[in-house]
Amino acid sequence: MNAIVSSGGWPALVLNADYRPLSYYPLSIWSWQDAIKAVFLDRVNIVALYDKAVHSPSIEIKLPSVVSLKTYVRPAKHPAFTRFNVFLRDRFSCQYCGSRQDLTFDHLVPRSLGGQTTWENVVAACSECNLRKGGMTPRQAGMWPAQMPFQPTVNDLHRNGRLFPPNYLHESWLDYLYWDTELDP
Repeated sequence: MNAIVSSGGWPALVLNADYRPLSYYPLSIWSWQDAIKAVFLDRVNIVALYDKAVHSPSIEIKLPSVVSLKTYVRPAKHPAFTRFNVFLRDRFSCQYCGSRQDLTFDHLVPRSLGGQTTWENVVAACSECNLRKGGMTPRQAGMWPAQMPFQPTVNDLHRNGRLFPPNYLHESWLDYLYWDTELDP
């Protein structure tokens, strides 16, 4: 059994009203306390339960392992420009050498040459490649990104997020996720 569950975490997978996760990376999960609160406030439906229950003096409640929102939350068409989302778009890999270590932003057209911090001008780069490229353009440095930068859609980020499954996936979650993985015994 995973440490999250054995330590009392008992997280609940949170699905939108269409039974899709609100996000894949990070995976949309709530603490068992937040899930129980949402049940009592009638904001979610319980889809699946753990065998674990919590008790009060007058009631016993089984913990939800999967909940779905009663009201559909429309996902944004264009995700926010954040460091995390740039790394997720670029699959947490340096676009020059493929390293997954010590990632930073690199501006294709350097800021010193008027380059802006936008989806179309920023890629994930390891510190070493970023330092080597310095204030040069890709042509000047002879360094071309594996993938040219672009503004991703939410679906692009969800697709990439599914490439990085979390360490813990409860068996009751698997019907709602798209990972091809085996559970820990």
